[in-house]
Amino acid sequence: MIQAGVAKLLRIGKHKFTVMLIPHSEQRIFNFQINVFTLLLFVGLISGMGIGFFTLSTKYTSTEQVLTNRTQKLQTAQANLELVREEVAELQRVARKFQGSLTTTLETLGISLPKQTSPDIQQGDLSSFLSMNVTDDGSLKEINQIKTIRSVLESSIDPLRELKNLLSNQKDLLLDIPTLWPVKGVRGRITQRFGPAIHPFTGQWYLHKGIDIAFGYNIPVVSTARGKVVSIDYEPLGFGNYIIIRHKYGFYTRYAHLQRILVNRGQDVTQGQVIGTMGNTGLSTGPHLHYEVRIGAEVVDPEKYLNISAANQDAE
Repeated sequence: MIQAGVAKLLRIGKHKFTVMLIPHSEQRIFNFQINVFTLLLFVGLISGMGIGFFTLSTKYTSTEQVLTNRTQKLQTAQANLELVREEVAELQRVARKFQGSLTTTLETLGISLPKQTSPDIQQGDLSSFLSMNVTDDGSLKEINQIKTIRSVLESSIDPLRELKNLLSNQKDLLLDIPTLWPVKGVRGRITQRFGPAIHPFTGQWYLHKGIDIAFGYNIPVVSTARGKVVSIDYEPLGFGNYIIIRHKYGFYTRYAHLQRILVNRGQDVTQGQVIGTMGNTGLSTGPHLHYEVRIGAEVVDPEKYLNISAANQDAE
């Protein structure tokens, strides 16, 4: 039965068709015969070529799109690389400037900056590569610049730590020395400075042992350094209500003519702590603060220690 089917298929495949090509002119008609097998082979070949052409065309278009995208990404990467190079160059310039300023500052303070050494680029598996000369695209140049900047920053760590300790000690020192402006929130007006002056009540020359700062009633008065309150008293014919605070290094400060006293004898106070308010008690011609600084038993000019430019936050 199978043989009969094969035989029938062969008979059908051997059937021939006559193909006639008739031109519009009066030329001879061209014809040829073709069997079914040949016709199927020809149709399959044409179809295969068409499918192949379509596949190759689609693949080419896709490849071209991928290549275009890759080209655009490469151009973007090159542009970004140029920006990176510019930033590295700028960073290197800033690093040199930073190192110069740091060196000058540390030398002023007596701190030496470690000698700058070239960055180590001879380590690791890439040592032979990194030791090569700079390539045409300059990539190794940027690597070396970044390593140099890293070396600068690493060499600055210890000096900056030492500078921090020095400034911390300096800050502690300033907390113990009467440098803060004694009136909080305002500058006020210095009506009488330290030195010889004519007494407003007796008209005689005398040594004014402090400075007078005038503003108004109940303005907060602060301790100019941390210390301990050693005296609180009242002199009706002199300082009126006053406070004396003992500080480190032999310093004493007096705050006189106060309207109110807000601390107690023996109390520890911090720099900037409110201890009273400005008033007009004792021998006074108006609301003001009489402020004195002593080192041991010797009176000194308070303005030599006061940091007027930092006369409390929000000073008027």
